[in-house]
Amino acid sequence: MPEYLKKRFGGKRIQIYLSILSLLLYIFTKISADIFSGAVFIQLAMGLNLYLAIIILLAITALYTITGGLAAVIYTDTLQTFIMVVGSFILMGFAFSKVGGYEAFVNKYMAAIPSNISYGNTTIDAQCYSPRKDSFHIFRDPINGDLPWPGLVFGLSILALWYWCTDQVIVQRCLSGKNMSHVKAGCILCGYLKLLPMFLIVMPGMISRILYPDVVACVVPEICQQYCGTSVGCTNIAYPKMVVELMPNGLRGLMLAVMLASLMSSLTSIFNSASTLFTMDIYTKIRPRASERELMLAGRAFMVLLIAISIAWVPMVQSAQSGQLFDYIQSVTSYLGPPIAAVFLLAVYCKRVNEQGAFWGLIIGLLIGLARMCAEFAYGSGSCVNPSKCPFIICGIHYLYFAIILFGISFVIILAVSLMTKPIPDVHLYRLCWTLRNSKEERIDLDADEQEKPDEKDVESVTEGNEEEPGCLKKAYNWFCGLDQQKGSKLSKEEEEAMKRKLTDTSEVPLWRNVVNINGIILLTVAVFCHAFFA
Repeated sequence: MPEYLKKRFGGKRIQIYLSILSLLLYIFTKISADIFSGAVFIQLAMGLNLYLAIIILLAITALYTITGGLAAVIYTDTLQTFIMVVGSFILMGFAFSKVGGYEAFVNKYMAAIPSNISYGNTTIDAQCYSPRKDSFHIFRDPINGDLPWPGLVFGLSILALWYWCTDQVIVQRCLSGKNMSHVKAGCILCGYLKLLPMFLIVMPGMISRILYPDVVACVVPEICQQYCGTSVGCTNIAYPKMVVELMPNGLRGLMLAVMLASLMSSLTSIFNSASTLFTMDIYTKIRPRASERELMLAGRAFMVLLIAISIAWVPMVQSAQSGQLFDYIQSVTSYLGPPIAAVFLLAVYCKRVNEQGAFWGLIIGLLIGLARMCAEFAYGSGSCVNPSKCPFIICGIHYLYFAIILFGISFVIILAVSLMTKPIPDVHLYRLCWTLRNSKEERIDLDADEQEKPDEKDVESVTEGNEEEPGCLKKAYNWFCGLDQQKGSKLSKEEEEAMKRKLTDTSEVPLWRNVVNINGIILLTVAVFCHAFFA
């Protein structure tokens, strides 16, 4: 994705900026959150110390990510998907059976309150421990709702545009597809799977509050600290608590595998994409003539650094947004993601946008987002029992509303600066923006003068290829570091052209194109029905 922006706008600063910001987002919202949630489950299931659980989780994940690369990540993701879906269905069945069915679930949830609602001489306000009256509705009050419906519709759409359409973790999967039909089919299958979490995860988590209200719905800080290690609330342990307490031994082991599989699946994807971003967009700027071996080792070393920083950030994740992990992830994304979404949207659909507009839109948007995020972390997000002292003018606006405002500001700045500066000639934009997507003209890349001199790395690879056969230890080292030991002949110019045509071909077989398009329509219809039913 940073490479696309470099081709679209030229220069290096936007590419480097996006790479660094993406890596920061991985630390704040993905790696640290995944590490924490996985460690919580291991801690509950096995009684281990939180940080020992983190080390175990990372050791298993890093082993096959480092040794296998993207191919291993994709194969394990596929296998783990089946395990996750089957295990989650089993747990859902146990949960609804325990609570007495859907109707009983709806009635009992509204009465699920903790028994201890006071400490010292203080009696806690009922709104802090009572279930919300709109708990079974997706679209909630625009002023008082915890997820106000305008923010849900427009704010989350902006965040979805950033994540599902422009994030390296997701796009890298699409770029690895064999053809366009495979890419579409993968996205549609993802959409079908995304219909399941409400029934497989959210509702069982709500049932956990019914079965264990004193733990999951705790409001007294000392009690919450005792149950889950944080004083702001224990909702994060709702799902793993039910797995550990409700399921029999054999199935409990299956669900342990399911939870860890889902978290490792996410972590491996992030590690692989983060390594790619660092080596291709940052390290190559420092060492433009780095060999493949050096890039591999730099990527591995950077992953270790990334993990260390993420572990250090875990305590912030643990206490942020009243202890609700979902709100923490969405809030940080709302502060940092909208400017990126605005830049990509305008880069594709508005050819008048140029490098100056995109850069200043990103920078000003980042400064505004960081101001809100730093203020919130400095004051603390607080909880219902102990509200944050952050001034209303800074932290009072809901994070989803803030995402809409930040997107609008970035959008206007990008357009305004672009209109006041020189446009990019069409010769540099063929097949890089929507209106020129079908152009057959030859494009002159804006970074053509900066492209690497040919054959320099090829000479090095040939030199490496002439080395003597490595020993057993050397082979093991190369395998662990992901270095290819096969000596292949260099492709001729004609073979390179044929390979390029194959990789850039977006044509589809009519039958499969129609199959995936029809499924896309069915998926949208089902999604609209679900939104209307639970509105």
